[in-house]
Amino acid sequence: MARRFGADGSRVLRSRWRTATMAAGWAFPADWPVREVDDVCRAVLGTADPSGELYRLGGARAESGSGLAETLLDLAALHAVLTGPSGADGVVSPDVDAVPARMLRATALGWGEVMSRQAANCAADNPLTGLATSAYLRTRLREVYAEGPRGYVLVLAALDLSRVTGWSRVVAMTLLADALREVFDEGQTLASIGPATACVLLRRDATLARAVANLRLLTADRLAVDPHVAPTGPVRVWQEELPETWDRAVALVAGLGR
Repeated sequence: MARRFGADGSRVLRSRWRTATMAAGWAFPADWPVREVDDVCRAVLGTADPSGELYRLGGARAESGSGLAETLLDLAALHAVLTGPSGADGVVSPDVDAVPARMLRATALGWGEVMSRQAANCAADNPLTGLATSAYLRTRLREVYAEGPRGYVLVLAALDLSRVTGWSRVVAMTLLADALREVFDEGQTLASIGPATACVLLRRDATLARAVANLRLLTADRLAVDPHVAPTGPVRVWQEELPETWDRAVALVAGLGR
């Protein structure tokens, strides 16, 4: 395969692939040349299975906003170049139905993985706990910083999920979410920022210390009811001051959620 594309096979293949994709109607030419294209060129000209590179290419296409149909048409252009006329001026006709299933599956899975992750990040609420997502919290933080973050504070609550497995993890976080909503019930932003950590964005006032103490007690009572989730407690509750900038606040929340 490498021999038919000459000594500089990867570069030649990349050029012909791009030409075929553009001719097939690729909408945004500037989005086509990503690093994963070069990885795929090297992989398909070698002897190893290129599924990993195709998976990452599918993900890169999703990250850049390409739809699945456009992504698979691009893949079909690659396949047509690989199997079509070897001459520099050979005209190819991309046909998605002609692409081997293994290539289609790897590319589509990579695209779908990124789209699923993006959909989860864009949702406003976690469907299991009812808490807002990290993406929504970032939006609220941007609004707070636009007004001025002085007076705001983050209250964090974390469980030890390493002591339980399976469905008990979900139950424990659901119980924590219920306790958060009962204690902080005046419009504060309640968000899930990690698999074992929740966060409240609120204005500091004279009742904050009592609310934190109530959260510890209420969560302990909720967890104690079910022996399968009791090992996740006691809940660790603490406060974090907001950094000077929104970027640093987002980085802080991301780190606390790990």
